[in-house]
Amino acid sequence: MKDTGRFGAFIAVLMLAGSTASPGYTQDDAHGKSVFKACAACHATDHTNRVGPGLEGIVGRTAGTAPGFRYSNAMKNSGIVWDEKTLDAYLESPQKAVPGNKMPYAGLKNTTDRADIIGYLATLK
Repeated sequence: MKDTGRFGAFIAVLMLAGSTASPGYTQDDAHGKSVFKACAACHATDHTNRVGPGLEGIVGRTAGTAPGFRYSNAMKNSGIVWDEKTLDAYLESPQKAVPGNKMPYAGLKNTTDRADIIGYLATLK
């Protein structure tokens, strides 16, 4: 009988833990679009190259391959395929992620803003 009580208490603790656990962060593409406004001075949301390459289709693209854009050798030779993880690292610190690249940006330090902008970039197909 004593073991039954302990088992019941254990189940109760598990249920409480499950009900209070954070479900995780869901990307907010609309917020990402708002954050992207700072990027729009250099990057287009289509294939148009500006100071930086156009970002349409960036997710899944190999770094340094947008047609018609003059990339640094560091970017062309990075071997990166842009996905959530690589974009997050690059947006946080471009020079750390790809040393020698020519993007003059210190990085986006807010993790939520980075997640949201990556979610927005994923919509640019």
